Amino acid sequence: MEKDLSKAKVLVCDDSMMVRNKMKKLLTAYGFTQIFEANDGAQAVEKFADIVPDVTFMDIVMPELSGVEALKLIKTNSPDAVVIMATSVGTVGNLSEAIKLGANDFLQKPVNEEQLYKLLDNYFKKEA
Repeated sequence: MEKDLSKAKVLVCDDSMMVRNKMKKLLTAYGFTQIFEANDGAQAVEKFADIVPDVTFMDIVMPELSGVEALKLIKTNSPDAVVIMATSVGTVGNLSEAIKLGANDFLQKPVNEEQLYKLLDNYFKKEA
């Protein structure tokens, strides 16, 4: 199902401003215009409820509320939410927990353009 990317909402949740800025740059280049940010899990849950994004990128390790805890709360309220977990080396145990809780996919950090776009193509581009 091809979606109009200019209408699609994306939520980027990461406690690193550098990571959020890089993601925003890559997502804008992909075609998204409505990109929202959260810098911890608690803010992510709050923003998710406000904007109901089409896709959410969630860092696993964050202050206040971990990405896994935020995922659990989001999926409880919105079981169909598309949540993609971002993981760096050393958080594999958390990743399997996130998959059990309903994470749709995962990105390895540091995120690269090719990996991100390939993953987004799965959700936003129609099969030819």
